Amino acid sequence: MRTDILSVPGASLYYEVRGAGPVLLLVCGGVYDAAGYADLAQHFADRYTVVTYDRRGNSRSPLDGPVEPQSIEVHSDDAARVLAALGVTADAPADVFGNSSGAIIALDLVARHPELVRTLVAHEPPLFELLDDRDHWRTMIHSVEEAFQSAGPWAALEKLNAGFAADRADGDGPDSEAQQPPGPDAEADAETVARMQQNFAFFVGYEVPPFAAYQPDLAALAAAPTRVVPAVGEGSNGEPWVRAAGVLAERLGTEVAAFPGDHGGFGTEHQEFAARLDKLLRAAG
Repeated sequence: MRTDILSVPGASLYYEVRGAGPVLLLVCGGVYDAAGYADLAQHFADRYTVVTYDRRGNSRSPLDGPVEPQSIEVHSDDAARVLAALGVTADAPADVFGNSSGAIIALDLVARHPELVRTLVAHEPPLFELLDDRDHWRTMIHSVEEAFQSAGPWAALEKLNAGFAADRADGDGPDSEAQQPPGPDAEADAETVARMQQNFAFFVGYEVPPFAAYQPDLAALAAAPTRVVPAVGEGSNGEPWVRAAGVLAERLGTEVAAFPGDHGGFGTEHQEFAARLDKLLRAAG
């Protein structure tokens, strides 16, 4: 593995590169950074140039200026710049996998830079604006934003977790805190866990509200030459991001792909998860 820093407007992006071959970009979500995909990346390094990175404002990718609300479009431009730095062009497009908010970023990447992506697997994107109960989620996210402004990040995180727990109790999903948007794996080394835990305040205060309001450009996604595969975890029944993936597939006229595990299955079930992802990517030709 080699590491590097890419200067982009407003930030410096830390990224890691493993292996050789066509480019496979893994876009993380939540509080995760590049280390969250370390196990998954190793399964592809024998045949891909696997690229992982810390999103701007997280871990080792500091902002140049003051902290401010983030936009999906800026983050997808970051992903495009990372791909360009690795030599990705329309003649040699990359494959992309994104989880959670990373899946939303990857969808916007395809909508706005379709020539750079051959296949996108969008795993459990929390596209609340696609859901019939979008008003409920707007209200919940607004309460998170208010809590952040009045009482700080941990009060906001409590609101966020409580909102998801209440939805599980009312619906078909498991009533378990283990299903909330994932944080650092407890089995990771202490330094990695501590680094990603420091991302919580940025995540809940400056990413969750604007990211939750994002509306995908379905027309651009449908027109793109990219193969877009919405994906869900087999253990995530009833979750809002699972329902969103289903709506996305319906709108794009495609099928949902099932993966082992739940929202964080790429880490907890990385071997089986990698086998499923590999099958999907190979099917693209």
